[in-house]
Parts: sequence; structure tokens; C-alpha cells
Amino acid sequence: MIYELRQYRVRKGKLNAWLSVMNDHVLPFQVSQGMVIPAMFTAPKEKDLFIWLRRFRSEAERKRLYRKVYGSKHWKTVIAPKIDRVLDTSRIVVTDLVPTPLSVLQ
Repeated sequence: MIYELRQYRVRKGKLNAWLSVMNDHVLPFQVSQGMVIPAMFTAPKEKDLFIWLRRFRSEAERKRLYRKVYGSKHWKTVIAPKIDRVLDTSRIVVTDLVPTPLSVLQ
């Protein structure tokens, strides 16, 4: 099992706009393509921070889903332009995580 801890920085004053893009476009599309998103968070003390987790059974599954999602015409022409307006994409941090044997996230 592989988790991605994805940390995004939202452009100033755009958190609500980002949450709308995430809830209305990113999340439904990625889930429809087979991605699993077990959690999403905001940080009350950091108004520009959004964190979410994605889960993959293997590196092969992750590669396949990346191609399916990010290679799609829908992602490139509909969703990506919306993201660019509200996120500072230069500050995206993605950390790969593997649950320890006693983690409930196994």
C-alpha cells in the first residue's frame, strides 16, 4: 500500500474557490477514474494550506492511474485550467508514505 501525502498552497484569498474546484471537479473525476482519496484537510492556522491523501495498492497502479487521469483530455482542458487559477502549483509537495505494520491504514 502506498499513500501520497499531498500538500498544496492556495493563492491568497482563494481557499473557498479551491475547495469548490476540489469538491466539484478534482475529487469526482479522480474517483471516477479509480483513485482512492481517504482524507482531505484544511489547516485553521495556515489559511493557505490544503492537505490530502491518495492511496494506491502498488506503484504499478499509481502509474496507471496517473496516465489515465493526467493524460486525459478532460483533465487537460477542463480541470487543470481551474486549478491554475487558485493554487500556487510551484509549491506543491508530494510525499510518498508506506504504513507501518501496526497502522490502521494498512
